Amino acid sequence: MEINFIFQIIILLVSIMAHEIAHGAAAYYFGDPTAKNQGRLTLNPLKHIDIFGSIILPLVMYFSGTGILFGWAKPVPYNPYNLRNRRLGEFCVAIAGVTTNLVIAIIFAILLRLSPVLGLSLSTIYLVAYIIMLNITLVVFNLIPVPPLDGSKVLYTLVPYRYEHNLHVLEKYGFYFLIIIIVFFGGVIGQIVNFIFNLLV
Repeated sequence: MEINFIFQIIILLVSIMAHEIAHGAAAYYFGDPTAKNQGRLTLNPLKHIDIFGSIILPLVMYFSGTGILFGWAKPVPYNPYNLRNRRLGEFCVAIAGVTTNLVIAIIFAILLRLSPVLGLSLSTIYLVAYIIMLNITLVVFNLIPVPPLDGSKVLYTLVPYRYEHNLHVLEKYGFYFLIIIIVFFGGVIGQIVNFIFNLLV
């Protein structure tokens, strides 16, 4: 059963909004009010939509028949120098987005497991499964250690400050690395997503 495109877009937007809000909330918790001051700790989609990542890319992926949508919202700004315990704060800010998507996937995986008890309709089951799959995809993809993905920011927090300049080559060529990964390793990412999906549900 194919899920209506409108529902797919809504699920994608809500998931990536939750992802970005989590970054801003983590930064605010550690003492940086930048995201809050710019009005980014809100569920208003107009504050988060990125024209390419939230609209054009999902449309291209849908009409190309990839089977699942992917996209991103505007990155939530934060100032690492405002953070208490900067190293821990940067790590928590970096990991907050994917952690939120993972929590969403787990909650809906539990709901899917309880579907026989709850008497969920077949269409609802497909919708729940799609929410799980999409959020797992966001987790796996964003953990790739290539800028501008969250995995690169996590990597930076694990490397001593004196070696950070060695990672700047990733920032310079990150977009090209990302294209190569999508084109040549998309199947591997799909297998990882399916494995985690089966593990959860």
